[in-house]
Amino acid sequence: MRTQTSFAVWTAILIAVLALQFSFAPGAAIGQETAVTDSESAEVSGEERSNPAKANDGDRPRPVEKARRTYMGRIVAQPMSHLGAGWLVRPERNDEENAEESFERLGLKPGMTIVDLGCGNGYWTIPMARAVAVKPASEDASEEDESEEAASTDPASDESLDGTVLAVDIQREMLQKLRQNMIRNKVENIQPILGSVDDPNLPADQVDLVLLVDVYHEFSHPESMLWNIRRSLKSDGVIALLEYRAEDPQVPIKPLHKMSKAQIMKEYEASGLKLVREYNELPWQHLMFFARDDSPLETIEPKPFQTN
Repeated sequence: MRTQTSFAVWTAILIAVLALQFSFAPGAAIGQETAVTDSESAEVSGEERSNPAKANDGDRPRPVEKARRTYMGRIVAQPMSHLGAGWLVRPERNDEENAEESFERLGLKPGMTIVDLGCGNGYWTIPMARAVAVKPASEDASEEDESEEAASTDPASDESLDGTVLAVDIQREMLQKLRQNMIRNKVENIQPILGSVDDPNLPADQVDLVLLVDVYHEFSHPESMLWNIRRSLKSDGVIALLEYRAEDPQVPIKPLHKMSKAQIMKEYEASGLKLVREYNELPWQHLMFFARDDSPLETIEPKPFQTN
């Protein structure tokens, strides 16, 4: 009896040792790592997106930056709270800023991957999503008629995920308002992303256009944000920057929420970006387009603002 008991004990010990060794085997470690990666992928498909390991950064190290009160001679403004979201969709906004003209100048095309950074409740995001959505092609007229009939019963059926808007905000409340507007407008090709004060959580080398509407001057970590935005751009991708004109005293916006062309150029060139296009006919704002300094797009000189 004692011999059988001893044999059973030693067998149990041997099994335990083998199980412990297996738990530290390379295969098990890989399995655990894969499980974590799959979990992270589930987050990416929802609200948050992580950056890939490799990306174009122009050989610039990632900035180590604390929250700034000033940057390159400019006082950094405080961001708008989600409690002021109603101001973003005020009925008179287009008359005051001519947002429709700005939108046309963006040059959006179906199939693009674009970013609305500081998207708020979606004033720009919704029309941007419609502009880049890819409508399914019909093989013949009958199929086209069927497609039109289906679209009449399902307003969202003609919008594809082939063209995507990555909508970034640092306030969860803003993203919630955006989701409500997505449902209300039956638009699906928008991915809400919760950014942070120093990282918008964008994919590297995949973005055709990043739109910044009156938000850059509020970045507490401007150098870090521009570094991350720059690495998200394709070689011919651009940043479309809208900022209220500091040179124009007629623009009825607080001075801290305005920027001059000279200040914009100083900050963007310092972050490895170059001016490739601009539009100077808006009532209140500068509209300037920046690309990576290694982009094939041609560099231009900014035209000085002139009051009428």
